Amino acid sequence: MAKSFSLEANEQRLRIRFSREEPIKYVSHLDLMRLWERSLRRASIPISYSRGFSPHPRFSFASPLPVGTTSEWELMDLFLEQRIQPQVFISAVGRQLPDGISLLAVAELAFDLPSLQSQLHYAEYAVTVTDNNSLNDIQSKIKHFLNSEHIPWQHVRNKEIRKYDLREQVNDIWIIKQNNSHYTLGMRISASGRPEQVTTALGFTNYPQAIHRTMLIVELNQNSS
Repeated sequence: MAKSFSLEANEQRLRIRFSREEPIKYVSHLDLMRLWERSLRRASIPISYSRGFSPHPRFSFASPLPVGTTSEWELMDLFLEQRIQPQVFISAVGRQLPDGISLLAVAELAFDLPSLQSQLHYAEYAVTVTDNNSLNDIQSKIKHFLNSEHIPWQHVRNKEIRKYDLREQVNDIWIIKQNNSHYTLGMRISASGRPEQVTTALGFTNYPQAIHRTMLIVELNQNSS
């Protein structure tokens, strides 16, 4: 039976960075959580559980990815009932994870730090789009977007219309590379922002060919790896 959580000297908080690659990019966030729980159990990791009639493993993910998106910078905070060396964790858990997830870094954190989600500041993406316009035209679109003071936006979520200023969510946009009519754009947007909304606002009519998260930026000067 899982123990309830209590702060003791041998308990531990780990921040885990992992990749989410092509083989699992269509796995839902709920299924990803189940996948992690199964892998941790198979690796005999001493997970800490919440209190109550239905205990849940104490881990949290930063800014879950939409289905169909890949990433090289996913973050998860995990609470353990017993301490474990990060290198031992990587070795034990890495053998249990399926193709499509790779452990990239594990670091120990203080218990009293704010929640992972509250520390998120920005996310960076590489977004591939197709457009027959010239490089100068694409650069002009980006310049116009970044020079705009406000960009009113709305979308439907759970049958409700959400209205907001899209410009407030975007810190920067740049061109990473061009290959004929294929452009890869770099974006630094708020952690809750959606890259495909930005490409639509820029005037690209087709949904991005690929969306890849390259970094999550956290506050408090903490090492996000």
